[in-house]
Amino acid sequence: MAKVAVLVTDMVEEVELTDPVKAYEEAGHSVTLLNSNEDSKITGKNGETFKTDKNVSDVKPEDFDALLVPGGFSPDMLRADPKNAEFAAHFMKEEKPVFAICHGPQFLVDTDLLKGHEVTSFVSVRKDLENAGATVVDKEVVVSRHLVTSRVPDDIPAFNKESLNLLDQL
Repeated sequence: MAKVAVLVTDMVEEVELTDPVKAYEEAGHSVTLLNSNEDSKITGKNGETFKTDKNVSDVKPEDFDALLVPGGFSPDMLRADPKNAEFAAHFMKEEKPVFAICHGPQFLVDTDLLKGHEVTSFVSVRKDLENAGATVVDKEVVVSRHLVTSRVPDDIPAFNKESLNLLDQL
């Protein structure tokens, strides 16, 4: 079974974290929540708190098979620390599965590896994705080789289905 890293911090859209994690774990995959803050507790957009498992500085991306970047404002906050983009860039370069929903694809801009990918996202970050060289479409889920993207919480069922399809191929 796959080891999935989840890169997350404060202001995450809770359901975009909890639903995919639940789906991955129910399918038998292991999930590790990573934060780049010193505090292991994060607070979501709607006030729900979560305990992260490790700091991104304490792990190697080579130890994981896939990456999840949930949405909300967490992806934008993750951009403030370059080590987060370095961690995510490993998955993009190695073409390991990367799952990003809502504002999640915006964080991937900082990897400089979106050029040539077809993606979708929340409407307000689409211009950033275009400027990074991605082809942006408005669909509930887009699979571009190893990259799965979706727009909003309503897309989670399709997002989880396509994410699990890639995990099952590992």
